[in-house]
Amino acid sequence: MIQFIRDIHAAKKALGQPVISFEFFPPKTNEGEKNLFEKHIPELMKLRPDFCSVTYGAGGSTREKTIGIVDRIQREHGLTTMMHLTCVNATKDELTAVLAEARQRGIKNILALRGDPPAGGEFKATPGGFEYSHQLVSYLRELRGFGIGTAGFPEGHIACEEGKLVDWDRLKAKIDCGADFVVTQLFFDNADFYAFRDYLSKKGVTVPLVPGILPASSGSQVKRFTALCGAQLPALFLAGLDKCGADDAAATEFGIEYATAQCADLLKNGAEGIHFYTLNKALATRRILQNLHLA
Repeated sequence: MIQFIRDIHAAKKALGQPVISFEFFPPKTNEGEKNLFEKHIPELMKLRPDFCSVTYGAGGSTREKTIGIVDRIQREHGLTTMMHLTCVNATKDELTAVLAEARQRGIKNILALRGDPPAGGEFKATPGGFEYSHQLVSYLRELRGFGIGTAGFPEGHIACEEGKLVDWDRLKAKIDCGADFVVTQLFFDNADFYAFRDYLSKKGVTVPLVPGILPASSGSQVKRFTALCGAQLPALFLAGLDKCGADDAAATEFGIEYATAQCADLLKNGAEGIHFYTLNKALATRRILQNLHLA
């Protein structure tokens, strides 16, 4: 049964259990999509996740693919699936049409984001569209009928020149606009998440703040991702990756070990769930959940 994610969180909290979720991105090729649906999603479904999400591509470039993949996962697997939605390159009327289609397809949950511009560009608000994600959150609340998630940044958003506390205050305002829960950007030092959570808690935030975890599979990959989002690499993590060199198999094993310890610490210290950035692969997520005895 397709549920609102806020209800999933409430039910699991009552049971004292964490919410486990997976993120996918729309593959660029037919072969990639075939592997996702015939291999990786079936393998990950064996782990009994509570929900999954599908990203929306820089500049809104995967709009049709995203909504199609969300629809297909829900129909074929009966798994609640959240659709990412961004403000980039879209007017309010265009976003309204996308949301009407999502509603018609039984999609109940939206991750409301400002979004990234196409590669190499700068974000510019589309005339007749939204400039900030809090405006999209407010609009979704006005439309009614959708569960609303939004993004949080334990180290502050890379584009927020005023510093992370200002960014966290803006997140608090966004939650006040109607967001039901927050999924964080990837991070590798749990102290950043705890500082983020404690600050928002003192501001009166009570919605779930869910840490987003990326298991490393190569040094070059992680360094590329963190350069894009501004996440820092702790010295211990960086030393372990550097020791693996160009051996991606060794880096994957190190990534699984590091992420397992990271997740265990987060759950021990009250995290309400874990959102795994799977990169459309099953191995690392499966191994981590087995290590945590959550598979």
